[in-house]
Amino acid sequence: MTKVLLLNGSPHANGCTATALQEMIKVFKEEGFETELVQVGNKDIRGCIACGKCRELGHCVFEDQVNEVAAKFKEADALVVGSPVYYGSPNGTILSFMDRLFQSTPFSKHMKVGAAVVSCRRGGNTASFDVLNKYFTISGMPVASSTYWNQVHGFTSEDVKKDKEGLQTMRNLARNIVFMVRAISDAKAKYGLPQVERQFATSFPDGLK
Repeated sequence: MTKVLLLNGSPHANGCTATALQEMIKVFKEEGFETELVQVGNKDIRGCIACGKCRELGHCVFEDQVNEVAAKFKEADALVVGSPVYYGSPNGTILSFMDRLFQSTPFSKHMKVGAAVVSCRRGGNTASFDVLNKYFTISGMPVASSTYWNQVHGFTSEDVKKDKEGLQTMRNLARNIVFMVRAISDAKAKYGLPQVERQFATSFPDGLK
């Protein structure tokens, strides 16, 4: 069954970010997609220390939720990452989580659909949205969009429920993800996946040849 993995980067399991993600889950279930929502924001997740052990082990050297989610991510057709806005940026916990998840996983993420969802009381949404999308665009993951930037506004979950346009954006985003996953699956069966070149890496070491 087609699966969408959703990560809640908020420390609040039933807060604003969760309300946005739940609105998407309703659509996924209507379309027959399997979903799994993983609570990340209230966990103790340290950042990447660039030790390089993941290249040897095939997983992060720190045994915590990152490695648990890695297996789920490998099997998922799409990844949705939600975060509240803290000082114009995503929650530090979800950033540490995403750094390690993307750095330590050896499997290809090519053509898995990615989507970022952000929530705030007033401002900082687009800056946070931009940060989260970069994980997808460096990994060959098509980024799903909606009828507005993927964001909701509110100080509480009840506020978000009043953000009719925000919830509409979430529903349209979910429908677009469904369409993209199906279209990619059909194209893969018909044409195969696009070729990925990896032989070049630009570097300028003091101009030496």
